[in-house]
Amino acid sequence: MYFCGNIIRKNALEKSAKIYVAGHRGMVGSAIIRQLQAAGYQNLLTKTSAELDLRNQAAVSQFFATEKPDYVFLAAAKVGGIVANNTYRADFLYENLAIQNNVIHSAFENQVKKLMFLGSSCIYPKLAPQPLKESYLLSGYLEPTNEPYAIAKIAGIKLCEAYRAQYGCNFISVMPTNLYGPNDNYDLENSHVLPAMIRKFHEAKLHGDASMTLWGSGSPMREFLHADDLASACLYLMESYHESELVNIGTGEDVTIKALAETVKQIVGFAGEIHWDSSRPDGTPRKLMDVSKLHNLGWHHQIALSDGIKLAYQDFLENASIRK
Repeated sequence: MYFCGNIIRKNALEKSAKIYVAGHRGMVGSAIIRQLQAAGYQNLLTKTSAELDLRNQAAVSQFFATEKPDYVFLAAAKVGGIVANNTYRADFLYENLAIQNNVIHSAFENQVKKLMFLGSSCIYPKLAPQPLKESYLLSGYLEPTNEPYAIAKIAGIKLCEAYRAQYGCNFISVMPTNLYGPNDNYDLENSHVLPAMIRKFHEAKLHGDASMTLWGSGSPMREFLHADDLASACLYLMESYHESELVNIGTGEDVTIKALAETVKQIVGFAGEIHWDSSRPDGTPRKLMDVSKLHNLGWHHQIALSDGIKLAYQDFLENASIRK
């Protein structure tokens, strides 16, 4: 075997470099594409799932051998809400393992200069102390409902670390907090809390409802990061971070679900009352990322939550027919 062609070389991305963004149609991948284009990177490589099935080892190997990308953002994954994660446990584990194994190994074989693997905050133990530090990884049991997805993401982190340790590959991992923004999923069956609220308040407004009901007590606290801020952090780290330890990406700030609902209500313009169904589960009381490492590296988020929700609602209005 051989070593990676760019053994932990600490250089910024060249503007002419060929950059492959896996998962470019998703919320994260599309935000990374916009960020790269805004920064002057034009030699971008993308493939739809119909054009390239990342679960197919032979197809991915051939793609890398033919295209020879210089840099890779691995934002492709099988994703879903709690119900999907818990119902299709084998699919979530197998498909995500296949996607990341194929892309990371092909990046090694074709001497990609640098690869960024994007995970999820669900990798941390269910009962880990708050805020969540990078060092808490593998320190306790995972949340059972999304354990298969989390295990796949943990395997991706460890695979990047292993190729770095054994072959000198400049492969890094980042863990985003809860995300929202353009190209989000607004399906009420499997979307996350913020996009689900946007749709629920919008439809209640259209129907002229006097009230609407949300699950739980509203007391849990959650952190939210706009996808464009995530993309900014990803490019910043791709250009400047070259260490083995994963990096949390978030705001370092959280909000109660009740306060979030009031903000969404005001932005959407729903005039009715909010009722809380306390018979429904609240979930984890708090989930906040420790982003001190990211801040020390010199990056801070720029989009305030209220401003980000306004942008997200505008995206929903413009794309409502295809976001359901």
